[in-house]
Amino acid sequence: MRLPPFPKWSGCLTATLLFAAFTFATATTAQMSSLPDRITFSSADGRTTLVGYVFKPERPPGEQGPAVVMMHGRAGAYSTLANGNYTAATLSKRHQEWGHLWAQQGYLAILVDGFGPRGYPQGFGRFSYEQRPEELDEVTIRPLDAYGALAYLRTRGDVVSDRIGLQGWSNGGSAALAAMSVTAPGITSPTSTKGFRGALAFYPACGLKGQFNDGLVPYAPVRVFQGSADEEVSPGRCAELVNKSRARGGDIELTLYPGASHDFDDPGERRQGVEANAAAKKDAIPRAVQFFATLLTK
Repeated sequence: MRLPPFPKWSGCLTATLLFAAFTFATATTAQMSSLPDRITFSSADGRTTLVGYVFKPERPPGEQGPAVVMMHGRAGAYSTLANGNYTAATLSKRHQEWGHLWAQQGYLAILVDGFGPRGYPQGFGRFSYEQRPEELDEVTIRPLDAYGALAYLRTRGDVVSDRIGLQGWSNGGSAALAAMSVTAPGITSPTSTKGFRGALAFYPACGLKGQFNDGLVPYAPVRVFQGSADEEVSPGRCAELVNKSRARGGDIELTLYPGASHDFDDPGERRQGVEANAAAKKDAIPRAVQFFATLLTK
């Protein structure tokens, strides 16, 4: 199955997508000085107290709205310049930009720090997969963190309990995929109202511990974004997973960006394919915004 990355948008949808791209581009200057709230909550693993960073939209007092759970990748939630100071002020630029973007769209967004509370706030370097501890497993453990965040959000008076989306990057993208499976840990007989409304997975590793070799059937829509020149994970493996999942009736799609590398949306990255990464980012952000707008606000 061919998956063209750049379809032609038309009409008012084009204007909506262009506005989303502008909103993301201006988030750093308009809101980055506003730090998210630091909170703690329990993982669905039943033993870990997690840290979360909450980006709040401007809403009238007492008004409820949708929300987004964000799952960081293998490098953790914080900037490489944090230098041991792991706080809201040292979150990576990527996570800050996305958190402020969702707040600008009217969503309450929570970034889950699943590594810090387990003793690994600095995350892990590239190509370190085989050395990562089992307590950070993206298929069996990190989905439990996502469902812990979901449960926390449902205790808040400013969140509509059945209008919550999930987003993950890299290892967190893999966790998001696993969390959306009909066999996901942390939830029984999941549906789009009982669980997440849908999920965005940016450049995930799609091996998923070999648990979905026959395809992954998500209980709600999933959209995957990846670069064809990804140097950390296999785009081919993700295409295979998506194809098998679609063959089983799963609502899952892959957008593959020619020449784009891993972390293509990260403002701090200066890897190969700078132009390709910029083009991928310009396309993926409004797609993500439109995806959640359709699922969380209608």
